[in-house]
Amino acid sequence: MRLDECFELGYIIRPNGTKGAVKALLDVDQPEYYKNLESVFVLQNEQLIPFFLESIQARGQKAVIKFEDIDSIEAAESLKGSSLHLPLQFLPPLDEGQFYYHDIISYTVVDKNEGALGKVVRVMTASHHDFLAMEYKSREVLIPITDEIVIGADHPNEVVNVVLPEGLLEIYL
Repeated sequence: MRLDECFELGYIIRPNGTKGAVKALLDVDQPEYYKNLESVFVLQNEQLIPFFLESIQARGQKAVIKFEDIDSIEAAESLKGSSLHLPLQFLPPLDEGQFYYHDIISYTVVDKNEGALGKVVRVMTASHHDFLAMEYKSREVLIPITDEIVIGADHPNEVVNVVLPEGLLEIYL
């Protein structure tokens, strides 16, 4: 399994108890969707390593996970900070117009007033807002991902529909 065929489910915060369990942060919108997992990939030394789960107890964004063959606090400690990954097909289905960030890379950004503007080159996450990075007139323009600005995605046509605030493009030119 390659990293680009997966999404990041979350990461291991620290050991939990003395018998090899770990506490993890699930960085997903619907953590309850993953309560019956049998395995995950753990990223170690830039390699995805499959780990089988004995149990997972999720409460909100945090979970206590017990992996098979991890039976000591020392073994659990060695996983601290590692990211957890699942194949893309484990993502929950979305409503029409919604999108996963990895899906919209290279989509055309179309503004309600200006028309086609450029292509999405990446998506950046930040503390207050996430941003679409769009290539526009040889410049990178950051578009805040909010319900008011990014109004949806048209997957068959590979388009992200936006209503840009007045003056946003001019800031970058």
